[in-house]
Amino acid sequence: ELSDERINQTLGSKSNREKLGLDETSTQEDQELALKWAALASYLPNDAESIEESFVRHVEYSLAQTRRNLTPYWSFKACALSVRDRLLERWKDTQTYFYEKDCKRVAYLSLEFLIGRSLQNSILNMQLEEPYRQAMYSLGQSLESTFDQERDAGLGNGGLGRLAACFMDSLATLDYPAWGYGLRYNYGMFHQKIKDGEQIELPDYWLYHGGPWEIERLDVVQPVQFYGSVKENRNSDGSVTHLWEGGEKVLAVAYDVPIPGYGTYNTLNIRLWSAAPSKEFDLGDFNKGDFYKSVEERQKAEAITHVLYPNDNTDKGKELRLKQQYFFVCATIADLIRRFKRKHSDFEEFPEKIAVQLNDTHPSLAIVELFRVLIDEEGYTFENAWRIVSKTFSYTNHTVLPEALEKWAISLMEVLLPRHLQIIYQINLVFLQSVEQKWPGDIDRIRDMSIIQEKPYRAVRMANLAIVMSHTVNGVAELHSQLLVENVFPYFKEFYPDRFQNKTNGITPRRWIHQANPGLSDLITRRLGSKNWLLDLGELFNLEQFVDDPTFQQEWMAIKRENKQRLADFIKRKHSITLNPDVLFDIQVKRIHEYKRQLMNILYLIYRYRNLKQMSEAEKEKTTPRVVFFGGKAAPGYYMAKKIIKLINNVAEVVNNDPATSEYLKVIFIANYNVSKAEVIIPASDISQHISTAGMEASGTSNMKFVLNGGIIIGTLDGANIEIREEAGEDNMFIFGALTKDVPRIREEISSGKFKPSTAFNQAIGMIETGLFGQPEQFSDLIGSVTNGSDFYLVSYDFDSYIAAQEKIDATYKDKQKWTRMSIYNSVRCAKFSSDRTIHQYAKEIWNVGPVRRPGPVAVPTDRIRESTGQCRGLVKPERQISFELPSPATPHGLRDPPTMKKDPANSVQIGFDL
Repeated sequence: ELSDERINQTLGSKSNREKLGLDETSTQEDQELALKWAALASYLPNDAESIEESFVRHVEYSLAQTRRNLTPYWSFKACALSVRDRLLERWKDTQTYFYEKDCKRVAYLSLEFLIGRSLQNSILNMQLEEPYRQAMYSLGQSLESTFDQERDAGLGNGGLGRLAACFMDSLATLDYPAWGYGLRYNYGMFHQKIKDGEQIELPDYWLYHGGPWEIERLDVVQPVQFYGSVKENRNSDGSVTHLWEGGEKVLAVAYDVPIPGYGTYNTLNIRLWSAAPSKEFDLGDFNKGDFYKSVEERQKAEAITHVLYPNDNTDKGKELRLKQQYFFVCATIADLIRRFKRKHSDFEEFPEKIAVQLNDTHPSLAIVELFRVLIDEEGYTFENAWRIVSKTFSYTNHTVLPEALEKWAISLMEVLLPRHLQIIYQINLVFLQSVEQKWPGDIDRIRDMSIIQEKPYRAVRMANLAIVMSHTVNGVAELHSQLLVENVFPYFKEFYPDRFQNKTNGITPRRWIHQANPGLSDLITRRLGSKNWLLDLGELFNLEQFVDDPTFQQEWMAIKRENKQRLADFIKRKHSITLNPDVLFDIQVKRIHEYKRQLMNILYLIYRYRNLKQMSEAEKEKTTPRVVFFGGKAAPGYYMAKKIIKLINNVAEVVNNDPATSEYLKVIFIANYNVSKAEVIIPASDISQHISTAGMEASGTSNMKFVLNGGIIIGTLDGANIEIREEAGEDNMFIFGALTKDVPRIREEISSGKFKPSTAFNQAIGMIETGLFGQPEQFSDLIGSVTNGSDFYLVSYDFDSYIAAQEKIDATYKDKQKWTRMSIYNSVRCAKFSSDRTIHQYAKEIWNVGPVRRPGPVAVPTDRIRESTGQCRGLVKPERQISFELPSPATPHGLRDPPTMKKDPANSVQIGFDL
């Protein structure tokens, strides 16, 4: 018989019986079946031979391919599926462990997760690069070529989504219990193509071949309602209840994407919602011959998650975007409540178990949705619901631009979300009564703080709603946070003096150094003696001792040159342009926007080209040759941004084909800039440009990626540039331009005509007007935006100081030793900009959560399994016995690197009891 003594001997402890679903009522058959299942579900081995078997199995059985017709893409798919198998066993155990511990968890809500490619990142975080490289090589495959087959996930657009992805990596690595929540877009924002110098938007169907990482959860489906009407019922006790009825219903289907931590078994996930119809198909319409109408409901539902940020230049576009946002938060709140109710019933405990972080205002309707559920479905009073909701949410603001603060027209919301508008009115009434009580008769203050905008049209101010109902509001850089409370929300700061914080953004060093720049990662590891810096970036400070070491400098610049050669090879393949990796590489890659001032950069290049044309050959020889790279997308409806792209490409066409100057200046626009291209571009930079108008960039994270890869910044004192200057030192950057405090005065001087642009600026504008770069009429609006008193973004005002900074760059680059020191200092002094630091601050100062590190799997000798399971003898074949080194949690403060699973003569298997 299977005695308690034998069970405990086999499973290690009685608690493991419970984890296998065994209790005092379990029969011997139950016990044997549970143990058999646990053995069959033992952790997969991670030695090269086992990975080979896994790869081939997926080629043959998952993909129905053979060795003879194995294309590079199918090779990627099989490799990804074998990695996913290993992710899933970690992820399932992690989720079960969090559930058992009943720990407080973070729900990070973001409409964007710009995760890029996942294969290489997952292998590196699980520390399986070598066995995978060996396995692929032995099968005639290149691991690096396999990485290149993956398509970037179309789940984001810019810095907001990349930040969210970095945060998920840090949350997993630091063992914080969390979920990410977002939308599963069928199409990314768009695939950018350049034709005749202009941006062309093509569909980015990134799911064309399916996503190997996602797990479709048909068991997790949430209904979402739109339109309809609200029925008011008065109860016998005088209370009023509301019933939202009628309208249109769709379904939100969950897809989970695992996110592994580095050096830990903890694996989190991003839950993405996909829209589906509540009724798939109308057979009646089909049989009548109305084939299109029979699938109309399906098409309307699926449109909700078709595209990231549908163009909202039309009323239909606005309606679809609001639908998208509510669909997202409705499904998410329902999912959080479902999880909460598995162990709890009193919603007063909800804020003690779940912290919801709003990444910008896009998910702020989640506040109202939780209100609605608590009042209408759970029977809580408005006052009690207010207390619960306000303890649950925190809000991250990402902009100081008034036009970027979301507002939704009342006329749209009262049709699409009638019950939510009622709740918003009630929240606003209670809030404004408290404002009136504190500042009686201050109409201007009340008008500014109201959640409802009255003029020029009635709308809901989503940022105001998020501030009123969140316990904490944070900016993303010191200057940004200061501007929020001084310029954007001063009344709110006065009303809620303790509500506002700063949390300077960060990036994950695992992806942006270790993965993107393996040469630099190896050098850092070799000099520091371990990879611990990947978990504590502060260790980079220990490299300062090598700043003046000639050998270290030589190694540092050799790596930089390798990265520049890699970028040059990429440009050769994509653009058929040959680049010299020994010239200065000058890079500006980011979303195209007037405030980011790509226009100033290209105007300077026109000015530089003009000067080169006037030089003798001897004078040209004395200049500093450079290649200038641009990259970024313009929003489909952003006319001026598209004109900037057109001007850049027209200038590049002229400059690159001029034999008199092409040796000294080249201009490249890299189309369809994304994460995987950034991993090639960023490590190659000598100079990176972060030149936004002072006071207009919230933070930026690309500047952090560039400096940590040894790139030197030319920039204004804006966003995180200020903090980078504090860390790296002003001598190691090239700073120029107006200060934030002076911008209003300068705008007045420009508009009044007191300020006169310089000769250099006028010369650059004049060259466009000659028609050298195409018909000047096509750029007339662009020129008009920076001339004749209309220069809102101070391009003309900052132009001369920008030229001076560029001249200083030219001179400094010639001093190779000085340049190398500056490059090293930028990297080793900027450890502050790790997303690990940011997440620790969020966890401690906003979310009130701590790390929950789950145990690794337990090694169980197979002879015990055979002996204990009776008829299950032979379950594990002796020649295939494997083992996993015993668990990392035994030394929670020691080495975090998970050991490699390998063949083991000790005859044991790895059972994940947490299943």
